[in-house]
Amino acid sequence: MTQTVQPPTAGAAERATPRSRVRTIRWSDFSLVPVILVLMVIGFIVSPVFLTADNLISVVQQSSELSLLVLGQALILICGRMDLSLESTIGIAPVVAMWLVLPTEGGRFAGLDLLPVWLAIPACLLVGVVIGLVNGFLMLKLRVNGFIATLGMLTMLRGLHIGITEGKSITGVPESFRYLGKTDWLGVPAAVWICLALFALGGAALAWLRHGRALYAIGGNPEAARAAGIRVDRVTWIVLAVGGLLAAFAGILYTGHYGSVAATQGNGWIFQVFAAAVIGGIGLKGGRGTLFGALTGVLTLQLVVNVMTLGGVPALWNQFLNGAIIILALVISRFASGEKQD
Repeated sequence: MTQTVQPPTAGAAERATPRSRVRTIRWSDFSLVPVILVLMVIGFIVSPVFLTADNLISVVQQSSELSLLVLGQALILICGRMDLSLESTIGIAPVVAMWLVLPTEGGRFAGLDLLPVWLAIPACLLVGVVIGLVNGFLMLKLRVNGFIATLGMLTMLRGLHIGITEGKSITGVPESFRYLGKTDWLGVPAAVWICLALFALGGAALAWLRHGRALYAIGGNPEAARAAGIRVDRVTWIVLAVGGLLAAFAGILYTGHYGSVAATQGNGWIFQVFAAAVIGGIGLKGGRGTLFGALTGVLTLQLVVNVMTLGGVPALWNQFLNGAIIILALVISRFASGEKQD
């Protein structure tokens, strides 16, 4: 006697997620809060300047651009993928936008003057989305290894950045870029409010929207998620595009903050992105972590750098410290979870 197999239902798709309702914040996500408090005490001991409003606002301002990359990477990691090219997207997206809107002559950087200046921000965001879509095509359609594909994309985009700018910084950026990077809302940089809003929006989506909860199911077991009716490739592709969009938006904030597109914009940031994500509890194997934890990871990294700077430690040691934090976080995660990391 043959048995009739029923097609997956919407209810089955809901049950594919780790819980019927993923929590926005878990108690384990507060594990870095004591560390942040200890860093603040150490910072005050090192220098009384640490707890001043100007210094703390500077810390969160500098965290805003990095936090958007971490937000994008966190969503991608939860989905069981990774994107190394976010480091280059934060630089190349503003460069391409400037290239398209700036005049062909009369300035330090010769653009193409193909688009009106008011399209600079939409063009920048579109570049980020396109990069994410191309990464998705390589991973999902051509079945290329995601790590190698995005590493190649990172290198290619960095070369394109240098080629377009000839290794020089682009000054004279449109006022629309400067506004978001320079203006204050209620005494706090607008970039900080925007980043907090995006993290809150992302956390709410992961907790309460069906497609948001599906990310955990895909990252945990993509085949089970597919059998439950979740369109794994489509959701993953969208997440990669969102990651590129967030990286491009981070490029807008960074460019506006400093008033130019630096020739080395984003160089080495991917190490900080992974460090913040890992110590914030985002699982490298997918299906684990929350955006609140990722945000505390960003703040922890920035506070460490700030304390070191006030303590007179040369910035040349920052990269060493980021690597040490990643290794320590991986070791702690390995023994805390009891799972072997392949």
